[in-house]
Amino acid sequence: MTIEEILAGESKNVEFKENLPEKSIKYMKSVVAFANGTGGKIIFGIADKTREVVGFDKEDVFKKMDAIANAVSDSCEPAIIPDITLQTVDGKTVIVVEVSEGRQRPYYIKALGRDGGVYVRVAGTTRLADEYMIKELLFEGSNRYYDQALCTGLNVTDEDIDALCKAMKEQAVRNARTEEQKASIKDVGRQQLRSWGILIERDGKDFPSNAFAILKGNGGLHVATQCGVFKGTTKAVFVDRREYTGPLWEQIDEAFQFVLRNIHLGATIVGIYRQDVYEIPPDAIRELIINAMVHRSYLDHGTIQVAVYDNRLEITSPGKLPMGQTMERMKEGYSKIRNEALAHAFAYMNLIEHWGSGIPRIIDKVKAAGLQEPEFIGGEVDLRINIYRGQVDTNNAIINANDTKNGANGVNCGANDGTNGAEMPLNKEQTQIEKLLQIIEKNPSATQAYYAEEIGISKRTVSRMFATLQEKGRLVQSGTKRKANWKIIR
Repeated sequence: MTIEEILAGESKNVEFKENLPEKSIKYMKSVVAFANGTGGKIIFGIADKTREVVGFDKEDVFKKMDAIANAVSDSCEPAIIPDITLQTVDGKTVIVVEVSEGRQRPYYIKALGRDGGVYVRVAGTTRLADEYMIKELLFEGSNRYYDQALCTGLNVTDEDIDALCKAMKEQAVRNARTEEQKASIKDVGRQQLRSWGILIERDGKDFPSNAFAILKGNGGLHVATQCGVFKGTTKAVFVDRREYTGPLWEQIDEAFQFVLRNIHLGATIVGIYRQDVYEIPPDAIRELIINAMVHRSYLDHGTIQVAVYDNRLEITSPGKLPMGQTMERMKEGYSKIRNEALAHAFAYMNLIEHWGSGIPRIIDKVKAAGLQEPEFIGGEVDLRINIYRGQVDTNNAIINANDTKNGANGVNCGANDGTNGAEMPLNKEQTQIEKLLQIIEKNPSATQAYYAEEIGISKRTVSRMFATLQEKGRLVQSGTKRKANWKIIR
């Protein structure tokens, strides 16, 4: 540990302890949590609140190291073998206990048992694992996949199996990018479904796995995608909300079209031709939704959430990152499969191109569109990916279709509105807003009364416009209330 790392404070993988507690359970929970997660360090001899390096006397330090080693050995099941070392920080001796990511999950405190002694790390804190998390850890520890397990309570007929095979081939053909790829698609049959783990053969009879139920959207597993449009940048006020169920490929298409209806559609000039352009690349949106579908945890009873805010598109996928996966490795193209049967099915249906290429390709497409690099948040309980609206660099001459049509948040509903991508004419209020922005650009420090007089409308209407533009992040105020200076954010 360096002074800089200490000053950064505790985190998902670092915890401080000023002294060695009399009751080892006070830090054993963190040892177990690190083993159930991506590993971590407990540094003894540093105050967790003040981050002051306290250290230990040289005479006592070896006794304390032995006490830690014995406590871990006696308290944890399966066995955890930490790396315990000494380090001099700021002239004082601290004990560093490093716990590696475990493979025999779930790890738990013996005295509390598996039901009450499994702990996990969430946002820098150690928490008792819930029932879903324990099941997730059990599957990871046994190197099995939940989607390939038998789906109890679901009976399928020969007709159900044939219908799934037919629907999957139709999707494969529909998603083929070239005629050559389309021609190479083969029928999918029972034997293929068995090899992928979608069907489980027992005594000459086929039974459905969880993957069968998930793909079809039935079988008692509540598999849904929630979509919403919110006013502002929080969930305080929603404008539209939908929940889509049914086969996964239908949920993908419905969520994708929902986003397209609720983001801006503009245009760019290529040579002498005008080309319609969405503010967020559609391919990136679709890949994000597909990625969430195939990699989410279906043990978690939550739903995939697709939310459109004034400043961003946010997609949340239930479940922690799979064992061995990190944010950094994911961005670099390292793929860790959580649902093997679904992954095979998605690859056959041409929903996935190449393993591990999805996230890097999404990042590249978003940046190429002049947008901020996508933001990745969480990973301990769920994964949230944000794509921020509004270009970082406007030199590519995209014309934003701001506040057009009566869609949510006043955005262009494009794609499926029967306009074939053509821009809709501005209504009266939108015209006034554009005129207001033009006047502000010429005279950014005038009063609202001045702007009202220039446009020929009431001061109250101008005040309302200012509030709307500030809420949407299009106007930023500097200076003082008495002498404001307005900056337009394009």
